Amino acid sequence: MKTVFFDLDGTLTDPMLGITRSIQFALRSLDLEVPPAQELTWCIGPPLLDSLRRLVGEPLAPQALALYRERFSDQGLYENSLYEGIPELLAQLVAHGYQLHVASSKPKIFVMRIVEHFQLHTYFDAVFGAELDGTRGDKTELLGYAIANTGADVTTATMVGDRRFDIQGANNNGLHSVGVTWGYGSLEELQQAGANRLADAPAEVLACVSLRASQNPVL
Repeated sequence: MKTVFFDLDGTLTDPMLGITRSIQFALRSLDLEVPPAQELTWCIGPPLLDSLRRLVGEPLAPQALALYRERFSDQGLYENSLYEGIPELLAQLVAHGYQLHVASSKPKIFVMRIVEHFQLHTYFDAVFGAELDGTRGDKTELLGYAIANTGADVTTATMVGDRRFDIQGANNNGLHSVGVTWGYGSLEELQQAGANRLADAPAEVLACVSLRASQNPVL
């Protein structure tokens, strides 16, 4: 069975409003300076606690995370939109015999709610995410866990994502990697991370996942 693992934020959905507004809520609650939303988009992709450590410092980061989740779990979760062409892409991949899974650094409890909210659960055989305590928040660890639990053959499996963490996690697990340019990682970031293929639109992904890393990798 050919397998494709999909990142969530910046790949399947655009979570910018929910994530940045929830971060702003946490900062405001701590009486800290609140940057504009566009200055917080770098937080989309990596484990959130790591980003909060950069924003508020190690001592306040756990409190900031709790405040973030207070807003995100009820409101921010749904301040989100599906990228155009994603349902069509998923249906196309399934029709071509691919088994699909979600692999996100976001806590699994939130990932599952988002996938179901957008009615994407019918396309995915499994959803993998971090635990609330941060376990498996690292993409390399998460993908290793997902591969072990699905029995995916890494010689025919692909990771699709928009940030370097997705590409590095794929490379570290022997997966083919497709970097998508419609999310929150730059073209330069994806190339430097070693993406095997690049896709500028969902309609290009099927052709990308059909090719192995050894066949004309991105220069």
